[in-house]
Amino acid sequence: MSREKKKISEEKARRIAVGATVAGVLVVIFLVVIMIVQFVQIGVKRSRKERLDSEIEEYERLIEEGNEDLDWYKKGTGLYWFARSYGYT
Repeated sequence: MSREKKKISEEKARRIAVGATVAGVLVVIFLVVIMIVQFVQIGVKRSRKERLDSEIEEYERLIEEGNEDLDWYKKGTGLYWFARSYGYT
């Protein structure tokens, strides 16, 4: 039983090459689209992180100012001026 090798015709070889090229181009386009989507998501998350960091800094500043006011009011002088502002003598 001998097997004969069949030659691929020139037309069939051209069709295979075109099909492989089209498949390769489609894979590359698909990967580029995925990369673009990933970059957009990274940008969105980075801007959200920066916004949240600035909000955290603002709240920490407000807490620190509130603590300073609380310390001032805990002292006798602060309590005295607070009472005076409401009309107590």
